[in-house]
Amino acid sequence: MGKRAASKGQAVAQGGDQTAQALRERVKELSCLYRINRVFEGSIGSSDDVFQRIVELIPPAWQYPEITSARIVLDGKRYETPGFEEGCPRQTSEVIVDSKCRGTVDVIYREARPAMDEGPFLKDERSLLDAIARQIAVIVEHQEAEKERDGLQKQLMHADRLATIGQLAAGVAHELNEPLSSILGFAQLLKRDPGMPEGARQDVQKIVTASLHAREIIKKLLLFARQTPTFKGPVDLNHVVLGAIDLFKHQFEKEGIELACVLCPEMPVLAADAGQLTQVLVNLVVNAVQAMPKGGKLIVQTHVQDGHVVCSVEDTGVGMTEEVLDRLFVPFFTTKEVNQGTGLGLPVVHGIVTSHGGTIEVASMPGKGTTFTIRLPIDSAPCEGNR
Repeated sequence: MGKRAASKGQAVAQGGDQTAQALRERVKELSCLYRINRVFEGSIGSSDDVFQRIVELIPPAWQYPEITSARIVLDGKRYETPGFEEGCPRQTSEVIVDSKCRGTVDVIYREARPAMDEGPFLKDERSLLDAIARQIAVIVEHQEAEKERDGLQKQLMHADRLATIGQLAAGVAHELNEPLSSILGFAQLLKRDPGMPEGARQDVQKIVTASLHAREIIKKLLLFARQTPTFKGPVDLNHVVLGAIDLFKHQFEKEGIELACVLCPEMPVLAADAGQLTQVLVNLVVNAVQAMPKGGKLIVQTHVQDGHVVCSVEDTGVGMTEEVLDRLFVPFFTTKEVNQGTGLGLPVVHGIVTSHGGTIEVASMPGKGTTFTIRLPIDSAPCEGNR
């Protein structure tokens, strides 16, 4: 009877030890998830810092923390604790974001341990690892949503800035037009004076030339601000492209630029302003030529896609940085030297394309070149004229 009681006491003690051990393991697991959540909520640094801090929280939650190492792999990047090696007993869980595997969370034992539920690992450790992988997926989704929100906010700020500058430009242009017309008119009257010395006549001609140049800038400002009327008629974009390119054939040869022109054989007719579209193509070709001071290749293509006519102008020039791309359509911003550009060419291109209901996109890489892609909607019934 005494032996039976002693055995029963030992069994109770062992059961109590197992319960206590299981409780300690649960506490470690919950603490791990809690700390990961705290890292996520308090994250201020880069995502690399966040995931490195998270991976360091994993080993203490396993049964043998002293021989445990962990690794997080996300989109090819690795975050590890010391001692992580291939070939050791391992638990792995995939990080799934939007039904796509973006990486894994791995836990290893650097030394052999007795077999448990999953090799040397506990079944509860499997559940914990899966929970950590899900939490990492949530963090990735949150970071990407934040990045997308920041991008949208930046676009809104850019659009608002363009609208404000457009209103200012329109006001300034209208205010300057009247005195400029007077200057130009009186200068032309002076030129008709038969008694004017030749030196004075040349000076007056400089006034006329400068006034005409200023008037062209004002026209660009008004076009950017969409204050000028658009004359829309039936337009074949292929003809516009060929007409614009024809203006530069001699310059292509002089600058050592190879031209490749690939045009859609069945181009639908657009309801557009042919003059303005020509200005768009001329501006883009000028930019491409200036981006290839040592020669290169210019590729102009047209095709039809999803109810739009698409035209791309690609060069193999110097390319642009992200900082330049961000400010590309801001009026008066230019990377050219003083007196070599007004910073209105691309803003005018943007204004013309958007006034036709289209979009313009830019892809560029420093040292590789730049591609401008214009998409214009196809109108089923082009109008003959509209002012």
